Amino acid sequence: MNTEMVLTESETEIITNKLKYNAGIVNAGLEKYLNLSDGDYNILFESMRYSSFAGGKKIRAFLALEFFSMFNKDKDNIGIILPVACAIEMLHTYSLIHDDLPCMDNDDLRRGLPTNHKKFGEAAALLAGDALLTFAFNIIADAEFLNPDAKIRIISEISRAAGHSGMIGGQMMDMLFQEKQSDVIKLLKLLKLHTLKTGSMIMFSARSGCIAGGAKPEEIDAATEYAKNIGLAFQVIDDILDKTGDSELTGKNTGSDEKNNKTTFVDILGGIDGAFDYAETLTSEALASLNKLQEINKNSDTSVPEIFAKYLLYRNQ
Repeated sequence: MNTEMVLTESETEIITNKLKYNAGIVNAGLEKYLNLSDGDYNILFESMRYSSFAGGKKIRAFLALEFFSMFNKDKDNIGIILPVACAIEMLHTYSLIHDDLPCMDNDDLRRGLPTNHKKFGEAAALLAGDALLTFAFNIIADAEFLNPDAKIRIISEISRAAGHSGMIGGQMMDMLFQEKQSDVIKLLKLLKLHTLKTGSMIMFSARSGCIAGGAKPEEIDAATEYAKNIGLAFQVIDDILDKTGDSELTGKNTGSDEKNNKTTFVDILGGIDGAFDYAETLTSEALASLNKLQEINKNSDTSVPEIFAKYLLYRNQ
């Protein structure tokens, strides 16, 4: 094993506590934003809240908060980035609600709970996802402490990351993926698919924190490279867990990739061991990007992102 990849007990405790702390901040923000009511259609708000507070580590918001704190000089003003972090989680939640629908992955379990459409019906789930998506842009546009230039750039970038040139494009590729191709072509397309579907929003999350925190272009580039690599590693481990994971821990049904006849990194890279080796390589490249970031800015504290990259590599849920 690469000793650089070892995750110690103390590091596990640090990142677990940090994830919990950041998730608490974001949940408090979401509670404020989603405190909505209208007697004529409260089921919509119930559906929105149900999936927004169904658990999860909120890793995208985590990245936004951590990269913001790395560069922002006003350490106490979390209000600058919090609306963006909440918007990211709303947008991510919308994507999960829609992914689970019968017309997509047709899943009935998410984070250990019935999926949104199983709880509220397909129409309510579809509209709840739509509402979370549009509300996300509203929240960023109305962010009180985010400077106008950063706000415009963040709105521009999140629309690309979430739309046809990012997450949705990747989702479409996932649905169209062809089995009758060489392994080389399959791997290239799988890399593109997941860079778009999963990676684009993870990259945006890190970038948004950098932008809001006032990072320089070269610093943003290094953070983006880090996020690209952990995003792909995250998906590789997801593919492994779909075959080997415990649904009690993962909170979703395992074996869904095989059920839906999906090609995964495990299939292409020679099994579980080959896939994990690739995830380890991606994590090493992510750490190299953080080293580059420290060379650019010797005052940048990259310790939490470093631990986080290793934590994602060894996760079991």
